[in-house]
Amino acid sequence: METNKLFVGWISWNLTEQDFEEAFAEFGEVVSVKIIKDRETGKSRGFGFVEYANTTDSSAAKEAMDGKELDGRTIKVDFAQERT
Repeated sequence: METNKLFVGWISWNLTEQDFEEAFAEFGEVVSVKIIKDRETGKSRGFGFVEYANTTDSSAAKEAMDGKELDGRTIKVDFAQERT
């Protein structure tokens, strides 16, 4: 199911949200980025989310970035699923 929000897994622990946004900005208007961090340590948990203004941009980013290397790690990109 296509959505304007992408799940990005296997990201580098050194990646900042600014780096994350810059990597995905070439595919369209990025509304928000969020790297999920451990509550106790504050370190990245190795995944995050990128939200685009529309599904056309998120689809383009998914196709282009899934399986690509970002900061030395091969990332996994898929459409985010809402929690139930």
